[in-house]
Amino acid sequence: MKSLKTLVCATSFALCFGAASMASAASVSPDGPFSTNAGTIVVKSPSSFGAAVTCGITFTGNVSGGVASINGASLTGGGLCALPTLTNLPWVLTAATGTTGTVTNVGYKISSIPATNCGPTTIAVAWTPGTKTLSATNQSLTGNCTVVSLNVVAPTLTVNP
Repeated sequence: MKSLKTLVCATSFALCFGAASMASAASVSPDGPFSTNAGTIVVKSPSSFGAAVTCGITFTGNVSGGVASINGASLTGGGLCALPTLTNLPWVLTAATGTTGTVTNVGYKISSIPATNCGPTTIAVAWTPGTKTLSATNQSLTGNCTVVSLNVVAPTLTVNP
């Protein structure tokens, strides 16, 4: 009987802790469309034979109910930067705190040899409130790919802790 009471008490504590964590989740605002300023992304993939490739990147999307959906992205730069097809859109940006979050469904394909099929993968991102910069560092994607770095400024977005 004592074990049952301990189990019920521990379960209640876990449920309360989980509810408190959900209640304190951060949110992205304001609702509506957004776009980012030109930024940079550095990736490694089988198509680059594991070498780091730096491209320019911009995102467009929409915020609804505290969550941002990245509906499109444009890459700039020569060479491999012109080849990727982004997959699994929309990518979903969810804030965990005022400075951290995740982007789910991140992926891209390159059809050239050697072909690359990265993602879908959830990556960890950071938010810098003062500069309104979304960034990521050394995030592995399925398919033997890595987002070495990502830095984009989203001037109209705010993360509310």
